[in-house]
Amino acid sequence: MKIIIINGPNLNLLGKREPEVYGKTTFEEYFASLQFKFTSLQLEYYQSNIEGEIINKLHECGFDGYDGIVLNAGAYTHTSIGIGDAVKGIETPVVEVHISNTFGREEFRHVSYISPVAKGVILGFGLKSYDLAIHSLS
Repeated sequence: MKIIIINGPNLNLLGKREPEVYGKTTFEEYFASLQFKFTSLQLEYYQSNIEGEIINKLHECGFDGYDGIVLNAGAYTHTSIGIGDAVKGIETPVVEVHISNTFGREEFRHVSYISPVAKGVILGFGLKSYDLAIHSLS
């Protein structure tokens, strides 16, 4: 089974940015632990701060060869109709993930253009949210 994690803007700063919200672990460190934990799966990881590149990656992975996509679109979750449309337009199931509980934060974070078209949404469990998403797809 082949699953890709796609992370959006500022997630390359995990471990440095707002550690009180996002923790002190970098995503690269965490991804290595996921690969160790899910040895029977082929896990890949992609990160971009650019909306169009995320859309292109969803298109690339959405029809051929992937069994699931774990998507943390970061702030684009709340602003990008284009990413929501890309998720709606592909065949591969997408699970939306957020490290923090977006409903416990600023009001603008309560809106998601991805949730209505995702297979499911997991949020608020820290980096463990990714584990839960992978379990839901495998």
